[in-house]
Amino acid sequence: MRGSFWHFPLTMAEKHLITAAACLRSARLFNYLAVATTVLSASLFTLGHFMADKKMAFLPMAMSLPPIMIWLAASIFVYAAIAHHPNLRVRHFNKWAGYRYYAIVGFMTIMANDLAHAIGWDGIWMLFIGALIPWAGYDIWRAGREPWNDIEIEAQAHD
Repeated sequence: MRGSFWHFPLTMAEKHLITAAACLRSARLFNYLAVATTVLSASLFTLGHFMADKKMAFLPMAMSLPPIMIWLAASIFVYAAIAHHPNLRVRHFNKWAGYRYYAIVGFMTIMANDLAHAIGWDGIWMLFIGALIPWAGYDIWRAGREPWNDIEIEAQAHD
């Protein structure tokens, strides 16, 4: 049993430094990964077109969907990890990157099959790339122009 003879607190606050470079990296992370997986999937789709014949017409889609699906699942964890960052500007960039990516992927999930009859699957990929990459690139550029500062936070250390 603990009595009044304890001379130190049961919890001590440790100070941790989050550098400005780490804040910038966190603000850009979601956009970097969304662009990378989109470019990878579009490249695999194009490669599948070159490899496929009439018997394997499904190959371009079969090759291009796994990176998008894996990133869609992993992005939830990336989004959640950055959503509680101590810097509010990092949260802002993460929030809008998530809104943008999930809106585009959600729209494409619902409308891609119907649009493919009008503009083809190549047109769907061009629409996906054209809607995501310039906007994400602008956000990455804008984050680089922000005045980031080091942040010192207190973390509770338990004995």
